[in-house]
Amino acid sequence: MILALAAFTLPIMAQEENKTDSVEEGFRFTTVDSVAITPVKDQHRSSTCWCFSTNGFLESEILRESGKTVDFSEMFVVSHTMLDRAEYCMRMYMDMTFAPGGSAYDVLYCLKNYGMVPQEVMPGIRYGWTEGDTLPVHSELDAVAGSYLKALKGMKKLSPVWKEGLQAIYNTYLGECPEEFEYEGKKYTPLSWAQSLGLNPDDYVSLTSYTHHPFWTQFALEVPDNWRMDQMYNIPIEDLMRVVDNAIANGYTMAWGADVSETGFTRKGIGVMPDAAKGADLTGSDMAHWLGMSETDKREELTKRPLPEVEVTQEMRQQAFDNWETTDDHGMQIFGTAKDQNGKLYYMVKNSWGTQRSTYNGIWYISRAFLMYKTNDILVHKDAIPKDIKKKLGIK
Repeated sequence: MILALAAFTLPIMAQEENKTDSVEEGFRFTTVDSVAITPVKDQHRSSTCWCFSTNGFLESEILRESGKTVDFSEMFVVSHTMLDRAEYCMRMYMDMTFAPGGSAYDVLYCLKNYGMVPQEVMPGIRYGWTEGDTLPVHSELDAVAGSYLKALKGMKKLSPVWKEGLQAIYNTYLGECPEEFEYEGKKYTPLSWAQSLGLNPDDYVSLTSYTHHPFWTQFALEVPDNWRMDQMYNIPIEDLMRVVDNAIANGYTMAWGADVSETGFTRKGIGVMPDAAKGADLTGSDMAHWLGMSETDKREELTKRPLPEVEVTQEMRQQAFDNWETTDDHGMQIFGTAKDQNGKLYYMVKNSWGTQRSTYNGIWYISRAFLMYKTNDILVHKDAIPKDIKKKLGIK
């Protein structure tokens, strides 16, 4: 499909395909299919990937539907979400974690209940240590807000203004969420602006794939950042991959919740599930030597060239989740497919770690094996789901 020509749409430049032996060092990718996305942002030192990735997903949805480019304020969403999470924590007697993480559903909830604002209306940074600081650094904010709630836990009775005190902390660091603003010559509230963009929050569904709940039903995935208890449709992993493939083929992107703690996920833009045993045979390396490496050296050795990957099964996914090996680490946006020099398929993923710290200008190439093994959930437009799966789930 053809990328929408928008002024700020990120150009994805495929490198020349080079047929080579599978053990030659380096990855070379050729784009197969790519959906329009907005520019890569940098969450910097803040635990807000969930917001950056889902904002980017919704920005792509607007591009798809209208061709218009918008830039949503992440910190508008973060401010509202953290106030809601704090209230939920207090209602649970602080017996759950108050942490800065979140889920794709938090952004959808904000869109529906609070609206959205443009980035220029609420940049979300008021605390730069040096002139010109424009990237989020939330270590102090998170510590102050967390300490505030811990102090309240010791109170016998809460005052009616405790939430205003917490709001003041977020206002100090992020700025106040506007009740009204002017944009492109018109006045809006956050809700009226969001509604003007044509996005219907009810058109989006969350999907996951685990066997501790029945397939073809809904359940709230048991991870800390799903504190709103978003009800996800549970389908077999092969069907989940069909959704991903169908979405990309028909011009849709997805917000992707994943675990990126595996050795095969690098800071350079690669996500693979290498089979160390087969890789050792292929490269002539000593297997014992590989297994004796540090995690850093092992990651470097196993991800510097295309290697055979493990065969992922539904049972493997479940075991990794049950053993706390798959956690809700990171949120990104899936938007395309590519092949490496050996013809293996990868998924193109927009990250929120800026453009300078990866080989591919902020884009990651994720193998099918990695996606199958380490996906927690996806958020996607319901029309991107194959018709037979929609029918079986009762989605209209």
